[in-house]
Order: sequence, then structure tokens, then C-alpha cells
Amino acid sequence: MLTSHEAGTSGIRWRIVALLVLASFVAYLLRSNLSVAGERMIVDLGLSKVQLGAVLAAFAWGYAIFQFPGGIWGDRIGSRRAIAILAVGWGVVNLAVGFTPSTSVASPVVVIASLMTLRFLMGVLQAPLVVFGGTIASWFPVTGWAVPNGWVNVGLTFGAAATGPLITWLVSTVGWRGSFMATAPLGLVLAGIWWWYVRDTPAEHAGVRQAELELITGDRPAERPRSAPGAWKRVLRNRQVRLLSLGYFCSNYLFYFFFNWLYIYLIESRKFTMLEGGWYASAPWITGAIGAGVGAYLCDGLSTRIGKRRGMRTIGATGLTLAAGLMLLAANAQSAYLCVLFLSLCLACQQLTEGAYWAATISVAEADAATACGVLNTGGNVVGGIGALMVPLMVESLGWPAALAAASVFALLGAGLWFLIDADAH
Repeated sequence: MLTSHEAGTSGIRWRIVALLVLASFVAYLLRSNLSVAGERMIVDLGLSKVQLGAVLAAFAWGYAIFQFPGGIWGDRIGSRRAIAILAVGWGVVNLAVGFTPSTSVASPVVVIASLMTLRFLMGVLQAPLVVFGGTIASWFPVTGWAVPNGWVNVGLTFGAAATGPLITWLVSTVGWRGSFMATAPLGLVLAGIWWWYVRDTPAEHAGVRQAELELITGDRPAERPRSAPGAWKRVLRNRQVRLLSLGYFCSNYLFYFFFNWLYIYLIESRKFTMLEGGWYASAPWITGAIGAGVGAYLCDGLSTRIGKRRGMRTIGATGLTLAAGLMLLAANAQSAYLCVLFLSLCLACQQLTEGAYWAATISVAEADAATACGVLNTGGNVVGGIGALMVPLMVESLGWPAALAAASVFALLGAGLWFLIDADAH
């Protein structure tokens, strides 16, 4: 229901959020499908877990390396053109994975190199999604940035939640190659919808009424300018952006455990069947979506009542501390079902912090929001390339409980860093 302050507005900004959620859903479905199909690919292509880890890491490295230039590129051409171009690319690369040569016609080195190249390209094509930060900054009032950021994370976590049961069903029905071919058209559909409806700023959208435009721009001194030349230098000099990026690095070590290894952990360590594993692997992502949404509302509410510095710190530090404890409980749970419960609550608490990270970064960077979000996501995804290999190596030498305990340590480090972060600083 609209408040009296919002009465008479056109509400177009919420439709933009809905499309951001859709884009996040499709992006995560097309980026996380290999972590589920990978279990069958190991058998079919004769891969080891470490080799699969190298393939999974390739995505994270492409994603991390191109966050920064992706943010600059997105700032320059605008989200309307950027996301339409990228979504087409997701579909094409996803389709190409289905045509990966088998070991019967190519050497294992060629097979692994082909998969790593395609996953690296998928990372490159998903990296500029940081342009979402600039879109939200343009389409929402300054004090309302955490909620749309939270809903974007709801979209991505529901995309990851859908991956387990959907890809498992497709793999069992049409094979792992068919699962990639069947989901590829989603990128093309998204590109068409996005180009048709989205505009880079409210002033460019024919459906935006004056009341909504005033609501969006009323709490800022002037219309938000586009990033000026030299944005990357200003952003890298910003101590708060560096601290947020380091904290996001720690938080996302935990996230990438779920992203890359949850399904295989449930199958291998907790002895679920393939179909059971697909369904139970979706549970943490569903609770994660809830956590992202709740965290965003709490973050905006606390930021309004006690200030952005204390409000965002409370959400960030509390969420990661709880996530660390729940990860340890999952590692030591005797029941497989109790383990799934603890893992579900763990990811919910980690996702509780997402809105705070992104809103704080937008706040401290102001006009350079998209570039700063690129730096933030670089920190948050470099760790994906590290963790994708660190987890299987730890499993082989120390076992799954140790791999989960390492994720817990990273979460605690992230919680501590929030006490150095000041979201009010500029």
C-alpha cells in the first residue's frame, strides 16, 4: 500500500525493481547450473573434484577481474543497453557448454580447457551486473537504496534455489548437455523484455509522473550526475570502499561454498540421492532469499532511526556472526536433515547482510556508485576463485567438516570488519 507521501506517484520504480529481480533470477540460474550438472559431468567426462573446482574457479576469476571495468562500462553506456547485450551473451555461452567435446573425441586437457574458457566468459559477461547499483541509485531516493538492493538479492537467491531441482530434473531427463541447451533461451527472453521497458533514468521513462520523480530526487541536493572521468581513481582511494570490499571478500567465501559445493556436499557427505540433493540444495537458497529481503528492510529501517553507520553495522556484524556459528553447527550435525536446517539458517544470515554491503557502498561512493560497486564485487568474487579450489583440496586432505569450519572463520572476519566501516563517510 502506498503511503501518503507516495500517493499519486506512478510506481514505475517498483516495476524496474521487478525486472532487476527477474534479471538476477535468470543470471543466477545460468551461472549456478554447472555446480549441479557438475556431479554428472564428473562421471561422464572423467573429471576429479579438483578439476571441477578449476572449472568452477574460472567463472569466479572472469567475474572478479571484470567487475571494475564492467562497472565503468555500465556507467558509460547505461543499464538499458548493458543488460540487454549481456543477457544475449549468457544465452550463447550457456548453449555452447552443451556442445563441450567428450573425452572420446578430445583429450582431457582440451575438455577441461574448453569448459574453463566458457565459464570464464560467463564470468566476464555477468561481471557488469554491478550496473544494478547505478540503476538503483538513479531510480530510488537516497534513504531507500537497501530495499531494492535486497530484492535484487532475493531474485538471485531464488534463481539459485530453482537451479537445484530444475537442473537435476533436466539432467535426469535430457542429460547434462540438454540441461544447458534448454535453459539458454532464458537469456534472450530477458534481453528483449529489458530493452523494451527499462530506461537509464526516471526522467527518460514516459510512464514516470512528476510526483514520482520528485519523490526519487527530493532527498538529494541535485539530480544524480553520471560518473565523471577519473572515477576509478577516486573509488580506489576511498578507504570505506576498500574496507567494504575486504569484508565482502570474507562474507562471500561462505557464499561461494554454497554456490559451488552445496549440492555435491549433500550428495557425497550427507548421502542424499541425486534428486533428493537437488531439492534439499534449494532450501538454503529459499531461506537466503528471505534473509536478503528481511535484511534490506531492517537495514533501511535502522539506518533511518539510528543513522547509516550504526544501522548498517548492526545488520552486517550480527548477520555474519550468526552465520559463522550456524556453519559450525551444520558441520557437526549428526542428522543430515538437521544439517540442511543449519545450512539454510546460515545462508539466510549471510544474505541478511547483502543490502547493507551494497547500500553502504552506494552511500560512500555517491555519483561513482556503479564503479564502486564494481570494486565491491571484485573483492566479493576474487574469493570465489580461491574457494573453488580451496574447498576440494581441504576435503581431500582434512574432510568436509574442516572445509565448513574454514568458511565459518571467514564469516567471523567479515563480521569484525564492520566495526571499521562508516557508511556515513564520503
